[in-house]
Amino acid sequence: MPRLMVAFFCSGFAALLCQIVWQRMLGVFAGGDTVSAALVVGAFLAGLGLGSIIGARIADRLSPYRALLGFAVCEAGVALCALVSKPFLYDFLAIGLADQVQAPAAVFALCFAALVIPTTLMGASLPLLARAITTSLETAAQRIGALYGLNTLGAGLGALLGGWFILGNVGFVGALWVAAALDALAALLALTLLPAMSRAAPAGPPAARPVEAYGPLPLWCLLVFLSGYVIVALEILWVRLLGQVGQYHAYLFPTVLGVFLLADGAGMWLAARLVRRIPDPRPAFFYTQGAGFVLGTALILLMWWHIDRWPLDPLLAVDFLRFGPEALAASSLLVLLLVAPPAFLIGMTFPFVQRAVQQDLSSVGARVGWVQLANILGNAAGSILTGLVTLHILGSMGTLLLLSGLSIALLIGWYLRQQGPGRRITLGLVAATAALALMLPSNARFWQQMHGHAEGSYAAWAEDRSGIAFYRTEPEIEGRERGRFFIMGHGQGYVPFLDIHMLLGVLGPLIHPNPERVLTIGIGSGGTPYGATVSPATREIRAIELVRPVIDTLEDMAQAQPHGPVATLLRDPRVRLEYGDGRRALMRGDDLYDVIEADAILPESSQSGLLYSAEFLQTVRQRLAPGGIYVQWAPTWRVVDTFASVFPYAILLRPASIMLGSDRPIPFDQQALMRRLRDPDLRRFFEHGNPRAADMAEAISHPVEVWTPATPRVAPPLTDMFPRDEFFWNQPITHTWQPRPPPETEPMPPPVPEREPAFLTLARRR
Repeated sequence: MPRLMVAFFCSGFAALLCQIVWQRMLGVFAGGDTVSAALVVGAFLAGLGLGSIIGARIADRLSPYRALLGFAVCEAGVALCALVSKPFLYDFLAIGLADQVQAPAAVFALCFAALVIPTTLMGASLPLLARAITTSLETAAQRIGALYGLNTLGAGLGALLGGWFILGNVGFVGALWVAAALDALAALLALTLLPAMSRAAPAGPPAARPVEAYGPLPLWCLLVFLSGYVIVALEILWVRLLGQVGQYHAYLFPTVLGVFLLADGAGMWLAARLVRRIPDPRPAFFYTQGAGFVLGTALILLMWWHIDRWPLDPLLAVDFLRFGPEALAASSLLVLLLVAPPAFLIGMTFPFVQRAVQQDLSSVGARVGWVQLANILGNAAGSILTGLVTLHILGSMGTLLLLSGLSIALLIGWYLRQQGPGRRITLGLVAATAALALMLPSNARFWQQMHGHAEGSYAAWAEDRSGIAFYRTEPEIEGRERGRFFIMGHGQGYVPFLDIHMLLGVLGPLIHPNPERVLTIGIGSGGTPYGATVSPATREIRAIELVRPVIDTLEDMAQAQPHGPVATLLRDPRVRLEYGDGRRALMRGDDLYDVIEADAILPESSQSGLLYSAEFLQTVRQRLAPGGIYVQWAPTWRVVDTFASVFPYAILLRPASIMLGSDRPIPFDQQALMRRLRDPDLRRFFEHGNPRAADMAEAISHPVEVWTPATPRVAPPLTDMFPRDEFFWNQPITHTWQPRPPPETEPMPPPVPEREPAFLTLARRR
């Protein structure tokens, strides 16, 4: 058992590392929107479910020797898949096929096909290991519970150490090598035990013990399914709510997931040590399940009540960046306090279920496999239905209310079958759940308090499966009202618009001699697409936003403020606002644009690396028409070096830190552009966007840095497989308003203007 515990711990650690990296790779292929993310998660869970079915069907036909050998083969297979996954999942699928597959069914099918082998091997490992180590019914639940608890503890540590240290120091490919080494170690540890394993067939069940003493297996599978649904739905809510507080940096999701899994595994471990002393596991299952949900709901309400009060407000107020050491520590502690206690209680249910269903030595593997399948199906249903349906229709508080009803139904079902004094405990849990459900605020009230909305001031907001957007006005400054616009907990600008956003929008159309078609990646508060409307030569402006509520909130603002700049933007017939993944749109289309612009995104934000990587910039370069210009904020020197490594011609404008890039020489005259920005007509344009707009010419008045094909470059420090700026704790950021640091990478030949590919010529002619 000690060696197998270490082996299964390593297996869980490696599985989480692989899952994080594979989801990131396939996210490039499927897209970053919630529907695409759900397809990837669904494909991953489908493979685990298939492995559970296979394991359930074959495990009990094997001797302990062959079952343990099968476990070792599974671990070795996962290790091999980890080593070859980058060229297959990323190079071939994510990059090679991204422009050829669009239908959601086809996306799911390809993701499933890409993951089916390693995830099936992962899913089959527990039934095989359970068959190998179960020697008596008395110790079955304890051993299986302890092993699965350690596996879950390993997964939690994999999420925490992987997210906080491994990914940020060695990148995604390096993390896969670490995972492969751990899986190989698990296989080797199992192989060392083979000489001591029995080759005999399993014994039959004891004749004196009824096979279904605590209820039939299908009933327990249903209960496990519902329990799995509730806990994963809670996990999704925790990520959304704590992401709002913690500002969705790259370390937040691994922290929530890691704390959840560690607490879940610790609960399993404790329950596995207690399970042999419990004469009837049914009350223990319902008490821990019900109490876990009550505690989880109570802690969410407690956080909401105190979000604008001490001790949370000074460190985690929504108006400030929360990337510093104190804010990171505070948000991580909040994750621990909110997630760990309920996850610990609900984690205790697994050994209790094993105690109830393990009544026959000849079917140990099958029963473990079917229970695991039910749990995976519940996890999948909780993930997909919560992430895509209930959050979309009911919102966060409506989803929590729905889960309260489901928890009450579970408890009442047990209350009707229960006998004895324990019914009072069940009834108390029902009453506590109902009372908390009645105390839940509406979605509007919840998000107003989370965003510091003052009573009586104007606010517009929207929430759906893709996220949350919130706009609130602030006290007047010098007689002029302004409002802050938030997206997923980030202050993403103001209305009236910030100068930098308008400047990002106007530069491309002003510099390009004929900017007929403009694409903006990201909409934000609307300042960048508003700036793109500056040129009368522009006939089409396509703006793509990953969070749909941003568009809904802007539409509400336009109705409430019909003379404001947002209403002006939305009334412009050239402007088309779209919901979707901007990178995916570039990869899967053949349209060419004269100007492409990216709305400003903080480099510390989670997933920001997908919009600053060399691979993304190469995709942008392919979608520029001949002589087209790409405009992007350059907040760090890594962004500058990555940008310059892709575009043969590039210019860095200071002090605004804006990069311009093209395949051809950029018609840039700094003095002429500064005069243009001070033109009275253009000043009126800026002042309509923001009556307090500064002199835009000052933002580009410093000496510029210019790259031509002859200028030396360094290899791009930001790539899809190593987005260093996202991992700002491991790879400290040097911003462009700080002195340039020494180069991080080796010099490389400068990019040269490419001859226009035939498909681009045809597209341009169309």
